[in-house]
Amino acid sequence: MKRKIRAMAFVILDILIINLDILLALIIRFGFDFSAVNVDAIIKHLPEFLIIKLAVFTYFNFYKSLWKYASIDELLQIFNGVVVANTIMVSYLFLLRIGGFPRSVIVLIGLFDLLFIGGSRLSYRVLRRVKQKYGVFSSDKTRVLIIGAGEAGCMISKEVNSHIKLNSVTVAFLDDSDLKQSKIINGARVVGKIEKLSEIVEKLKIDQIIIALPSANKSRIKEIIDLSKETKCKVKILPKMDDILNSSVSIKNLREINIEDLLGREEVKLDIELIKNYIVKKTILVTGGGGSIGSEICRQVAKYSPRKLIIFDIYENNAYDIQNELLRKYKENINLDVVIGSVRDSERLEEIMKNNKVDLIFHAAAHKHVPLMERSPKEAVKNNVFGTKNVAETAIKYSVPKFVMISTDKAVNPTNIMGATKRVCEMLIQTLNQKNKTEFVAVRFGNVLGSNGSVIPLFKKQIKDGGPLTVTHEEVTRYFMTIPEASKLVIQAGAMAKGGEIFILDMGKPTKIIDLASDLIKLSGLEPNVDIDIEVTGLRPGEKLYEELLLKKDNHIKTSNKKIFIEKPISINKRIFLSKLNKLKDGSLDEKNIYNKLDDIIETFEYDGKNDKVINIR
Repeated sequence: MKRKIRAMAFVILDILIINLDILLALIIRFGFDFSAVNVDAIIKHLPEFLIIKLAVFTYFNFYKSLWKYASIDELLQIFNGVVVANTIMVSYLFLLRIGGFPRSVIVLIGLFDLLFIGGSRLSYRVLRRVKQKYGVFSSDKTRVLIIGAGEAGCMISKEVNSHIKLNSVTVAFLDDSDLKQSKIINGARVVGKIEKLSEIVEKLKIDQIIIALPSANKSRIKEIIDLSKETKCKVKILPKMDDILNSSVSIKNLREINIEDLLGREEVKLDIELIKNYIVKKTILVTGGGGSIGSEICRQVAKYSPRKLIIFDIYENNAYDIQNELLRKYKENINLDVVIGSVRDSERLEEIMKNNKVDLIFHAAAHKHVPLMERSPKEAVKNNVFGTKNVAETAIKYSVPKFVMISTDKAVNPTNIMGATKRVCEMLIQTLNQKNKTEFVAVRFGNVLGSNGSVIPLFKKQIKDGGPLTVTHEEVTRYFMTIPEASKLVIQAGAMAKGGEIFILDMGKPTKIIDLASDLIKLSGLEPNVDIDIEVTGLRPGEKLYEELLLKKDNHIKTSNKKIFIEKPISINKRIFLSKLNKLKDGSLDEKNIYNKLDDIIETFEYDGKNDKVINIR
């Protein structure tokens, strides 16, 4: 409604301007002596001139444009509209042989149209800008510092200054380019280089920092974020251009700082040709395909044109979400099948394998939540161990060429049920790899940022709720990796596999959980233990202070990818292992017996089975 009223106001204003332009042109040409002018002819044809010009202005969107954002494009729009309108008007006069309009008057009318119609539009923006910068409420505005004085920073600044609802103003820019120092962009000066961030924030009383460097690499972004953490400003960032829809920079693209930004890990480089050879035109089955890792594996696999992608999951909502996403993105260019079922159900697995000639299985289905599995050890064993066994044995029966299992760092010297079951799975796939046509491999990595049940989404929710953020111990450290990075490396490892390997992903340096909590609070513009508390709750059953990636230090082999290693195999007696595994399958086992059976299978199991003791090892 407001837009219609504004458009009508501009129409009325243009009618007044068109009449005024004719009058001014006549006065300038003839003074106030109109005896040489056919005034009657002008008055008679004035409605026609108005109709012509208003019609042309409408065609050129004079009454749809948001003039509060007027720029060079809008100026060109006004110029083109006015020139076309006056050209049509002259043609109309010529064709109908309407006299009384000297050529000098017509030229002056066109010039006045440009001046007054253009001025009326630009003045709308000028008045808004003056009001924003010098208005009564300017002291209440959020003072914004933009890092990056390039094209992206310029566009963000323009929108920050234009949106009244944001109640913000760009105070200054920082940029490392010597050529941009002291330059003025949208009324704000480039006041220094990025290393002066803390000094500038304090000097100019900045409230918010926007990082507008979409082309910067992740290590540089991390350096800037580390500087930003030392301020008390809320920080937002413009993503990389590849992550911006339609490559159109806008404040709508700004997002909060993620832990991924804090890690500063560079993009994974894949051997595309190697991956293509084992995915293109192949039938791929992803168990747990609706989960955090499983769904990302599906996204990555879909890029390489598989003959068919089968998403297998027991939770239909997640499976439905990834199905819709892939269909929306690839439409008819993907052959997708979503099957609901459990890895515990051998008959369901048999049905899938029988109806599809599966070439590759990514086995991501598992119970992974450590404290919950401590409370339900039988379910962990049934799903993780024997669910994996079901999928693996069905793969062998139907001669599936390759089986890739997702493992975890918690399988190394396990101190909890979840980790122990995953270690048994690793041992199982190494055992089954012997004398079978199917190549079995496992890929082991640490915590995945943003995955279901992980600590980062919990911290964000706790900040939103006003705290406190809960950390189990001041010294707890974890390895972290992004979901896309982990999934890409899983696919790469699968391509490199020959059978029987346990691939280890390079997780970088471990990070203290309490530091992550503190960083997230700071980047929200708040102060830890002042605005939001961090509460230490105590280690949970089965929780380690430090996670490990290798059973033995230095027990690994390098591969052609610097982020992927292979753990040197440990000898497993197939007959003894399978015998012990059968005893674990006994449904009558109580919790204590489950611990004992797992302890019998895994030499490095470090848990006493009482659910109240935590083993803390490096």
